[in-house]
Amino acid sequence: MTENTAVNADTATDAIFQEPVVDTPAQQVEKDEGGGIRFTDLGLDARVLAALEKVGYEKPSPIQAETIPLLLEGRDVVGLAQTGTGKTAAFALPALSTLAELADINGVSKDTQVLVLAPTRELALQVAEAFSSYATDMPDFTVLPVYGGSPYGPQLAGLKRGAQVVVGTPGRVIDHLKKGSLDLSNLQYLVLDEADEMLRMGFAEDVEQILADTPDSKQVALFSATMPKTIRKIAEQYLNDPAEVRVKSKTTTSANIRQRYMQVMHSHKLEAMTRVLEVEDYDGIIAFVRTKKETEEVADKLKARGYQAAAINGDIPQNQRERTVEALRDGRIDILVATDVAARGLDVERISLVVNFDIPHDTESYVHRIGRTGRAGRAGEAILFMTPREKYMLRQIEKATRQQVEQMHMPTVEDVNSNRKQKFAQRITDTIETEDLSFFRELIDAYAVEHDVEGEEIAAALAVIAQQGRPFLAEEMPEPKSKKRDRDRDRDFDRDDKPRGGRRQSEEGMVDYKLNVGRSSHVSPAAIVGALTNEGGIKGKQVGAIDIRQHFTIVSLPENELPGDFFDRLRDTQVAGEFINIKRDRGPKGGGGGRKFDRDDRGFGKKDFGGKKKFDGKKFDRDDRGFGGKKKFDRDDRGFGGKKKGRKKF
Repeated sequence: MTENTAVNADTATDAIFQEPVVDTPAQQVEKDEGGGIRFTDLGLDARVLAALEKVGYEKPSPIQAETIPLLLEGRDVVGLAQTGTGKTAAFALPALSTLAELADINGVSKDTQVLVLAPTRELALQVAEAFSSYATDMPDFTVLPVYGGSPYGPQLAGLKRGAQVVVGTPGRVIDHLKKGSLDLSNLQYLVLDEADEMLRMGFAEDVEQILADTPDSKQVALFSATMPKTIRKIAEQYLNDPAEVRVKSKTTTSANIRQRYMQVMHSHKLEAMTRVLEVEDYDGIIAFVRTKKETEEVADKLKARGYQAAAINGDIPQNQRERTVEALRDGRIDILVATDVAARGLDVERISLVVNFDIPHDTESYVHRIGRTGRAGRAGEAILFMTPREKYMLRQIEKATRQQVEQMHMPTVEDVNSNRKQKFAQRITDTIETEDLSFFRELIDAYAVEHDVEGEEIAAALAVIAQQGRPFLAEEMPEPKSKKRDRDRDRDFDRDDKPRGGRRQSEEGMVDYKLNVGRSSHVSPAAIVGALTNEGGIKGKQVGAIDIRQHFTIVSLPENELPGDFFDRLRDTQVAGEFINIKRDRGPKGGGGGRKFDRDDRGFGKKDFGGKKKFDGKKFDRDDRGFGGKKKFDRDDRGFGGKKKGRKKF
């Protein structure tokens, strides 16, 4: 339902919200369930409409129907709506239409004309991807996500080339503004997405600073699930006579769909899915992945494990897609691996399980996905595979659907093997009860007499033949490499930090580097890996063995694969409260376990009694960091939770 009154009881005195919102489009959406208005009725540019047709969108949601006409008219808008109501398209579509019209008049500009602020890197990536999908028919169009926890190099290069739309977290946007790499002098359109979440995370000052540094003539759209006083203050100060659009959220998933999630590494998703299918019984299954390539890859891997699976995506001809769906309907295949677009509108009665093999980028897609089961009052199940870094999206899904997604755990090897034995025994029972065994009984009897072999031996041999070389029992998955490293390190080094049997040897192609933090600083391997990957710009798999000593740490890194600016990136990064000093480890003089790292080894001069670090004889002030002044970091800049401000810490 939508509510089109301009105010509620606690905002009735605020002049900003005293003008009613035009409500005709949303009322049409609500009243005319059989048809309603379409995107073609909202005045969007033809190129944007062409992109919408490609992704299969026809009818706007209530917030889209209300907001798009207002933004196309040039009005500032305050949208009160929960995640999952379609607000990304509500602000992206009119923004792109405006850019398309400006390009027709003035030619294509490389200036940043649209800026979207989002509270987290996940949401920033999601919004950027949505803009890109809606702009497929706009030539020379570029959208660039900028967020903390990611190297500056690619972002600086993208901004230098030019990006009409920039989607970023407040902290990283402030960074680029101070560096001069982001120019907003020609900004036409500013969006604050999930404003209440940004303020809750402590970005109020950053948001106000960005708003103050942008042209007064810009158009502003502010979206929030709630309206706290701080957001009301921002709207009053920086928005020009805004219209309010208020959409009440409602439960959008069927109550007869059981929803569960499993936290699992990406490389273990296939194993997790097959284990679930082994211990739980389902009829038809549809598994959603993000890309067309993945549909083929996952389907092939499932077929290799003995499942009747097929892929369906936008590159597959329509007649072939129809044949594949028909095969799922009549039971010739059991698992359909699909992308969101290819499966839109799919209705197959026998689908009893939806697997979100890859978590969707937005809650709307999640609702559409799991809606493929539990239809017409039937029961259904949905399972979501989620990596630890994607937990944010799970919270958004629960918030949008107002339903809790219960956690499940990967079935154990014992569970799988027990189930296999039970199924094997049941197949024997069913065959004895339903099949005529006389012919084969005669063959077995003759073989037993001729070869003097017991019947049990023959039965076991036939079971082996039936397996066709496949192992009957499941085995444990390989132990993650990081755990092996930790176990090997604990075995090789004693408490005195001295190697048993001599100095530790580096792996081939790796060299040792020494860091000026150790056990005395309470440093953890995770903090070291986080600093080297998030700020140094290398991948986690490039970090070799980590040997934490009392006063320093030895870490193995690739000899020839480090980025050229690797050490520069780490210069302003802290680990365990200490600025990183990393240098090539040349080994101990005279053998032994290596000397201790004293204060002078850290590269920051001596410490005075006030505890302030010095750099080249002067205090290490803010300008030494290279950020040009005070900086706040969003959640992704911090890397490891907790509210931390100031310099990068791990």
